[in-house]
Amino acid sequence: MISFIIRRILIMIPMMFLISLICYMVIELQPGDFASQYLENPRVSPEQIRYIRETYGLDQPPIVRYGMWIKGILTEFDFGYSFSHKRPVADLIWERMGWTVMIALTTIVISWLIALPVGIYSALKPYSPADYAFTTVGFLGISFPEFFLALILMFIALQSGATSVGGLFSSPFIGAPWSWAKFVDLLQHLWMPLIVIGFSGWAGLMRVMRGNMLDMLGSPFVNSLRARGLPEKRVRAHVIKNALNPMVSIAGMELPNIFSGTVIASIVLNLPTMGPFFYDSLRSQDQYLVMSFLMFIAIIAQIGNLLADIALALLDPRIRMS
Repeated sequence: MISFIIRRILIMIPMMFLISLICYMVIELQPGDFASQYLENPRVSPEQIRYIRETYGLDQPPIVRYGMWIKGILTEFDFGYSFSHKRPVADLIWERMGWTVMIALTTIVISWLIALPVGIYSALKPYSPADYAFTTVGFLGISFPEFFLALILMFIALQSGATSVGGLFSSPFIGAPWSWAKFVDLLQHLWMPLIVIGFSGWAGLMRVMRGNMLDMLGSPFVNSLRARGLPEKRVRAHVIKNALNPMVSIAGMELPNIFSGTVIASIVLNLPTMGPFFYDSLRSQDQYLVMSFLMFIAIIAQIGNLLADIALALLDPRIRMS
């Protein structure tokens, strides 16, 4: 196990280098650069545009800028400088990391706590009224775009008399020190992003768990366990344990999917997360901020896959990591 973890970590190093190179090439394929947004501004002279390019190193060849960026990361843990915010990229990311991780982890935990028992129940009671109801809700969750669900919930909240919709705090609590009243206000706002971001994930997990359970219930080893007189409760325990194996593999990609797949929903709900920040950076061609965000998603994905492999080996002793 330890040797497997060490090998995986060592493999992650060239993988991250390759990902950084691909991200940089994709960003470089965009026409123009950060200074291009000033070309049609009559208040900005060509001399000022040239000065901006020289100040931020945009006049250097792409390979030189990439080398400087990688060198800064490896030697000083410096992810570059944000052109639009005029601040180091690392500071900007860490400011929004807390809320992003909190919302993502809370959404994942709640989705799994609901999806697993619902999927198990639907498989044990197939084609029952409850199964049809859960299946219908699951299909709606998969089909509904997150931003559309956000708009519907915001409309319902406003029609119900809510005065503060969107964001995580009401106006009086933004920037205020933590207190019990601010915590309660957070809970009153948090339910909406959790539903919007977690609904599609819950629906997909529920459908996968139901399908895994149905496959296991119809497998030969279940019939063999029943033929040996094993109690039905223990048979179901074996079925659930085997059905969880594919779910563990899915868990490794849950966190990066939450980060990268909810940008539009975060913009609609005005959440202080990395999603809207990433979108604004793309619009302003703030390349170091965009590349650092993509690198962060890649790191989260690799760490998630590593943890999923370890959990899968612990869950199923038949799996040997060699």
